[in-house]
Order: sequence, then structure tokens, then C-alpha cells
Amino acid sequence: DGHAYFMLRGAAGLRAYDDALYVDAERELSKALATGLVSAKDRAAAHKHLAFVYCTSQRAPACEAAFRDARHADPEFVLSRAETGHPQWGPVYKKVASAR
Repeated sequence: DGHAYFMLRGAAGLRAYDDALYVDAERELSKALATGLVSAKDRAAAHKHLAFVYCTSQRAPACEAAFRDARHADPEFVLSRAETGHPQWGPVYKKVASAR
């Protein structure tokens, strides 16, 4: 299924993100998206983590675009309360969420 595919294709990107290897995470998540993640939730999760990478590397326009891509991939996409409160990406996410 699509989620299993993401776990195979996107797992390296998520592991790299969790290990704070953001350059590797960006490369692997972008690769997973380019090779066609099937599930809307998996595409949204990949875009969300890319947004986090972009925001933490001071690329606010790319962060905003990635959050928009996550919402486009899955209209039900939302950040958790803890994620929304993050000082780097929270304000960017709120801006995108308010522009529905």
C-alpha cells in the first residue's frame, strides 16, 4: 500500500530528520516525493518535514511553500498543537493555515 511505500522510500528522510541531518533529510524526502508517494497523508508528511527543514535553515518562502504543498496533498493536513507552537515554523504554518 502507499503507506508501506512511504515507509520504504521516506524512511531514510525521516531518520535523517530525526537525527538532525537536515541536508540528508531534504534530499531523501524530496526524492521520495519525486518518485511518487501514493498516499495523500504520506505526501503531506514528507512536505511537512521539508517545511521544518526549510524553516530551521532560514528559508521561510520555501517553508511556506512546503506547508502549502502539504495542504494541497492532503486537505485534512494540520500540525499538532506542539508543532504549531514551534517558534520557527509555527508562525509560517499559521500564516498558511489562515489563508485557506
